[in-house]
Amino acid sequence: MTETREVMIKRMRMRSMRRGIKEMDLILSDFARRALDDMDADALAQFDALLAENDHDLYAWIGGNAVVPAPFAALVAQIAAGATGLTKPTVD
Repeated sequence: MTETREVMIKRMRMRSMRRGIKEMDLILSDFARRALDDMDADALAQFDALLAENDHDLYAWIGGNAVVPAPFAALVAQIAAGATGLTKPTVD
């Protein structure tokens, strides 16, 4: 059975706010709230794949402390550009 777009977005919103580290809860849930409804199927699939990545790697990518793998570069840049205040990682 294939999940509907609505169910997929709900699942990804939940996965975005139930991460391993609180910083990623804040960053990804804020991004999911702002962006998922406007994404096409390919972008949703890419975000779903990103959610499978390790939180510490994601935090380093978003904070600019590690090189982002090419398949995720544009998405991570979009997430990082929207991260502000408490959701903005700092570069070491």
